[in-house]
This record gives sequence, structure tokens and C-alpha cells, in this order.
Amino acid sequence: MFTPLPTGDASDTANTQTAEELYHQAKTELDDGGYSTAIKLYETLQSRYPYGIYAQQSMLEMAYAYYKQGEPDPAISTADRFIKQFPNNAHVDYAYYVKGLATFNGEISVLSKISGQDPSERDPQAAEDSFNAFKDLVTRFPNSKYTADSRLRLQYLTNALARHELHVASYYLRRGAYIAAVNRAQGILKTYPNSPSTREALQIMADAYDAMNMKELSDDAKRILAKNNSSTVSSTANSASWWQFWK
Repeated sequence: MFTPLPTGDASDTANTQTAEELYHQAKTELDDGGYSTAIKLYETLQSRYPYGIYAQQSMLEMAYAYYKQGEPDPAISTADRFIKQFPNNAHVDYAYYVKGLATFNGEISVLSKISGQDPSERDPQAAEDSFNAFKDLVTRFPNSKYTADSRLRLQYLTNALARHELHVASYYLRRGAYIAAVNRAQGILKTYPNSPSTREALQIMADAYDAMNMKELSDDAKRILAKNNSSTVSSTANSASWWQFWK
């Protein structure tokens, strides 16, 4: 969390609390893990005092409270509202960060830990949304204190999304839908060229071309696989045009 604003003492009379007092009470609840109560207090603050620094910061902290409470949708919508209303706020980078965290933790990390399910076998929409939020942060705010962590999460998401495409490409290959398999494998080379899945994508392409009796294209895929190791295969494959023959 970013450094909170200075606060004063809370008032005992709810209807006469100042914005500063309401913020202090909500922040205390947030720090103590009372996320539901904190959210209600932040909502009250924003309703009574919709303008000013406390209203702005309370919106950010409310998004965080929703995230911590395991409610990604309101966390994202609150962060989006902040970004739209206060694009020049000094802490707007944090709104992008919360957006990424909400889907990353809510749809990927937690599910993977609880069920042991590979996130690449799930609907990739959550991963894509999280990827886009972290990418926005890294692109717009390269010097943000949240950028380093966002880059690590982006790498994880890149690999997860590539594995998802690989899972689908393998499925098409097994079903005999060879053009569809090649299309998915090609997408990995184009969209996720630095992921570990590029070698397996090339192997799927080689197998699919073999099945379609396209020997020259199959030989090209096999040649690249044999010529390169895992750290350099993506750059060679991505620069080639042979796998775009149907375009």
C-alpha cells in the first residue's frame, strides 16, 4: 500500500464526522482486516464528501479492500472509476496495480493453489485482463514502485497464456484439425515469442504439417527445432515467414 494521508482522531457521532475522521476510521478497519466495514465507511465518506483528497484516496483503498475480500469485480470497477475520474492523481498507478492483482489472485493464483489445476487449462479471459492491467502500468509508469512486481507477474501471465494456447493447439492436433492446430501454434510464436512454449509450438506445427503432407513446411519447423536451443528458438522462429503460408 502507498503511504496514507495524515489523519486525525475519529468522532463518536457518525453524522457529524468530518471527511478526515471518516477516513481515519475506515483506514483503521482496513489495517485491522475489517474489509467489509472499511468499504461501508469509504462509501459513506465518498457520499458525504465527494470532493477532496480523502474522497480520492478512499476510492483507491476501497478497491484494495474489495481485492483483499476476494471480490475482484467491484475491485476492478472501483479502480476503473478512479482512473477515469482522477487520471492525473499521483497514485493512479496503484489503481492499475489493484486491477491486475484482483484478477491475478482471484482467478489464477488462488485457484491454482487450491485445486492444483493448471491455469492454462482454464478460460484465459481473467489472465488476459490481468495481463492488460499490468502491461498498462508498466507502459504508463515505468518508474512506479509497483512496476518491478508487475513485470514479474507479466512474465508469469505470458507463460500461462502461452501454455493455454499450447493446450488448445495440442487438442486440435489430436482431433485432426491440423490447420487450427497450426494457427494456434503460430499465435504462440507471434504473441508470446519469449515464452518456454515456443519449442513445443514448433513441434506441433511440424506434426501438423506432416499429417497434411506438407513436407517442406514440416522440414522447416524441424530444422529450426534442431538448430536452436530453448533460449533462442523464439527469435529465429519469429523472424521467419514460412509458417504464414495461408495468409
